[in-house]
Amino acid sequence: MQGFPFQPEQASTIARSVDYLYFFITAVTLFFTALIFLIIFYFMLRYRRRSPDERPKAIEGSLPLEILWTAIPTLIVAVIFVWSSTLYFQNAEPPKGSMEIFVTGKQWMWKIEHPEGQREINELHVPLGRPVKLTMTSEDVIHDFFVPAFRVKKDVLPGRYTTLWFQPTKVGTFHLFCAQYCGAFHAGMLGSVIVLEPDEYERWLAGGVQGESMEAAGEKLFQGNGCITCHQGDGKGIAPSMLGVYGSTVHLTTGQTVTADDAYVRESILSPNAKIVMGYKPIMPSFQGQLTEEQITDLIAYIRLLGKAQPKSQEEGKQ
Repeated sequence: MQGFPFQPEQASTIARSVDYLYFFITAVTLFFTALIFLIIFYFMLRYRRRSPDERPKAIEGSLPLEILWTAIPTLIVAVIFVWSSTLYFQNAEPPKGSMEIFVTGKQWMWKIEHPEGQREINELHVPLGRPVKLTMTSEDVIHDFFVPAFRVKKDVLPGRYTTLWFQPTKVGTFHLFCAQYCGAFHAGMLGSVIVLEPDEYERWLAGGVQGESMEAAGEKLFQGNGCITCHQGDGKGIAPSMLGVYGSTVHLTTGQTVTADDAYVRESILSPNAKIVMGYKPIMPSFQGQLTEEQITDLIAYIRLLGKAQPKSQEEGKQ
């Protein structure tokens, strides 16, 4: 019979490092709590007033003691800062070649979309041993994607993308929570991360109900919403060509430059006049309220695909 678990199991590459830091901070906290209590208790007994007429002697300050109790906490705090910031930066950027999966939070469920077209609700299937990057957004309020066994947690915000990555080290099913109060049924916004062996994951990905890929769905949206009419591939349209744009530097009419990443493409779809490309007029209509978050994600996937192609004929300033 298993006893009450002291902590969630360690099921990702970062979990052990996070636990070491947590245990260190907890040990330091408990040590100084006990030390301060014992000193107070000792002083209470040693220097108690023994009679109503007793007058304590004046005590002069001690410079070495003051330096000591300033230096020791400063050193401990510095160690915690360097340790935690190093751990943060090591795990802030997903490794190159990470498998990307898209997550949309909505009251009160998690909607998952794989690039191959597989869609899930409140379940996330991933392969063992492979780094997984989650690109996340919310349809309504702030949510928080939290998998205790992986020691990963990140806010999921409306109107922008946040990213989170992990690399699972154990096969199994692990709890997924929303760790940000998001409304009346927040406590029911639960899910599971299911880690499979790589070959089993491939079989899962190939089986079941699978729609068209995100890139294919995005291409249909690109054509169906008339985007191709203005964003022509030869660069002769009244809007910039999307060929080779994703990931490149875009020159704006303000003289500034931006990188054409997910956030920029999303903003250009919903608020096209926020950043106008040099050499073009602000004539694109907003698609705010006309596209769901999943459709925007599919469009971005297609524009990413176009970003791998080279423009046929485009001036440098219009890229």
